[in-house]
Parts: sequence; C-alpha cells; structure tokens
Amino acid sequence: MTSVSPARLGRGTHLGYALGSIGTAAFGTVPGLLLLYYLTDVLGVAAGIAGLVVFAPKAWDVLLNPWIGSRSDRTVSRWGPRRPWMLAGGVTLPLLFVLVFAGPGAPPAQAATWVAVTFLLAATAYGFFQVPYVAQPAEITDDPGERATLMSWRVAALALGILLAGAGAPAVVDAFGGGRDGYLAMSVFVALLLGGGMLGAVIGTRNAPTLTRVRSEGRLLATLRLAWASRPFRVLLAGFVVQALGIGVMLAGVPYYSQQVLGDPAAGTLLFAALVGPAILVMPVWLRVSRRSGKRAGLLAASLLFAGGAGMLAVVPEGGTGAAVALVVVVGIGYAGMQMFPLAMLPDVIAADEAASGQRRAGVFTGVWTAAETLGLAIGPGLLGGLLAVAGYVSTVGGEVVAQSGTAVAAVRAGFTVVPAVLVLLSIPVLARYRLDPVPTQEVPA
Repeated sequence: MTSVSPARLGRGTHLGYALGSIGTAAFGTVPGLLLLYYLTDVLGVAAGIAGLVVFAPKAWDVLLNPWIGSRSDRTVSRWGPRRPWMLAGGVTLPLLFVLVFAGPGAPPAQAATWVAVTFLLAATAYGFFQVPYVAQPAEITDDPGERATLMSWRVAALALGILLAGAGAPAVVDAFGGGRDGYLAMSVFVALLLGGGMLGAVIGTRNAPTLTRVRSEGRLLATLRLAWASRPFRVLLAGFVVQALGIGVMLAGVPYYSQQVLGDPAAGTLLFAALVGPAILVMPVWLRVSRRSGKRAGLLAASLLFAGGAGMLAVVPEGGTGAAVALVVVVGIGYAGMQMFPLAMLPDVIAADEAASGQRRAGVFTGVWTAAETLGLAIGPGLLGGLLAVAGYVSTVGGEVVAQSGTAVAAVRAGFTVVPAVLVLLSIPVLARYRLDPVPTQEVPA
C-alpha cells in the first residue's frame, strides 16, 4: 500500500493567496481603529450612538456571510467557485470605503446616518470577498501541513497589511491636517490597499487547483445546522469569537489610549507598529511550534502571552509611552499566534467534516466563521463606545481636545488593557476543549 502524495502549492500561489490578507487586514483594522474615534471626536456623535453606528452594519454580516458561503459553494465558473465572488468584492469595496468618509460633517445625526449606510454597503462588499477567500485553503490542498504553511504566508501578509493600514492610516490623517480632510485622504490610501490586496489575490490564485468540488445541501438553514453539529467547529469558533471581541476592543481603544493616557496622539502609530511588527518576525517560530507541539497548544500559548501583556499594560503610568510600546510588543507576539493558528485549524475542521459526511461545505463553514469573526470585531468598538458613554466621555467636533474626567480616562485605560486581557483569558478554557484527530491519508494499492 502506498499513500497518495498531497498536492503541493507553488510559491506563486502562496504569495498570491497571501496578498488577499493585505486587503482583509486593511478593512478589518482601520474601521475598528479609527471609525469610532472619527464619529466621536471629528463628527461630534455621542459615544453610545457612535458605538451602534460601528456595530450595526457589521452585525448584518451575521446574516449575509453564511448566505454568501452557501451561494459560492454552488457557483460553477471557469474561474472556480470562489474567485468570481472575490472579484466582485475587490472591485466595489475600495470606492465604498472612500464614501464612508466622504459624507456630510454636520449635523451629527445626518453625519452618523451617512456613515451607517455607506459602512453597511462596504461591509456587504467585504463579505463578498472575505467568505470565499477564507474557504479557498480547504479546497486547494489536502495536506494539513501545507495548509499551515499557506496560513503562515497569509498571516505574515496579514501582519504586513495591519502594519501598513494601522500605522499608515493615522499617519495619513495627521499628514493632511486631521479633521474631515485628513480622514478623507486616509480613506483613499486605505482604498488602494484594499484594491491592490484583493485583486492581487484574484489574479494570484488563478493557477491554484480545486481538488474537490463542493456539494451544497441547497438550503441555507440546513447547512448551518450541519456546520454547527461539528463539535470541533463549535469549540474553535466560540473561542475565536471571544478573542476577536477582545482584539476589537483593544484596536478601538488605541487612539483614545494614546491621547488620554499617554498624552501623545502620535503614539498610536508606535503602538500599532509594536503590535503588528513582531508578527512578521515571529511567524516562523509559531510555525515551528505548530509542527512540534500542535496547533491547539500553540494557540493556547499565544493567548496566554497576549493576555499577560495586555494585563500588564494596565499599570503603565501616564505618559509612559516607552513602557507601553515594550508591552505591546509582547502582546503582538501573542496576537500573531492568535491569528495564525485558528486560520490553520479551520481548514482541518472542514476536511474532517468532509471525511465524516462525504460532502464538502467549505463555504458554509467559512460563511459562519467570518460572520462570527466580524460580529466579534464589531461588538468590540460598540462595547468600548458603551463603556465610554457610561463613564461620561465627552465627544467633540473637528478633533478639538477637551479635558476628560478621571472616570472617562479610567474607562479608556481599562478598555485598552484589562477588558481585552479578560476576554482572551475567558477564551482559553473553551479552546482547551478543542480536539480533532488527524484525517487519514487516502491509500491506494501499490
């Protein structure tokens, strides 16, 4: 008996697929980082309302993304089942993102309505790309090790994209004088990242094989129930969503923490570089951990590192930018693993489901996954907005700086440190229950 050698992907496919993460990083990062602050401190929208504006459009993805996954499962084209959807998202999202920041500046109610509607459309376009993009690895290789390598490329590109978008977007705002003009210039910069990354993935995966054809159950609710019946999927998804919530709160807190605790608005760029920069360097280390100790063990270690670093940030004194940056580097090392391992584990779950059921439901699994991830990242800014509203944070117009109360500053500090640490710690007992036996390699007669 001899084993069928799993199909190996070329470096061109690795690179092409990874490019898409520059686009997903930009959209996943910048709204969570700047949109809440733009609403409260540029447009003058009350913090509680601003939190709802950021949350509601992405909550729409809970319904949209599973539908996209189900439809892309059944798509038949010479481009494969996923790339037509990816192209649609890659073409429309850049323009829609610019429109989010191109609306009226007053009155606050009208400005908030414009942002809510255009952000809803942008979130829809993003789902068209993200869901089929995440589904691709389960279809283009059968080898778990190859999927881990593909994910390491993707997460390295994700780190680069977050660094470019997260550090570059605030820098562009400052370079163009802040205010609405600065944010509009920033939106053009991010739109270029979105278009380049997403369309690059469409082109770069043109030679990727489709090793299995998808069989859809046909009815969305039926496929959702079948996906949820997978215990490894439920456990992995639950832990990942809680972590996404913690990350969402921390990202939204960066500009507030920089301004109110460190007293240096420009420190936000340093914090982002410290958070994401290490990921590019430590990704090979996490890949070795994956191969030696397993993906679950690596994810648990990364989560502990993130939570520990975030918790220690709570005691950084006012103006302590150096100490904050050093601790955020520790958080960033953990963050890199928290991004890589779940993305490498999800295709394993999909493959295990196929082995058990004889059917391929990659789009449904990834539709549910991306919807839940987006919801977690969207709830994060909403949670921070609610926390600031309760603490009496004062919104301003045009970037005006006002003295905040001690309670509001304490809420800012907790939102950037304690809340993310606690949420990630809560995810660890859940993820510790993840179990998935390796899928046997198919054998054929010698």
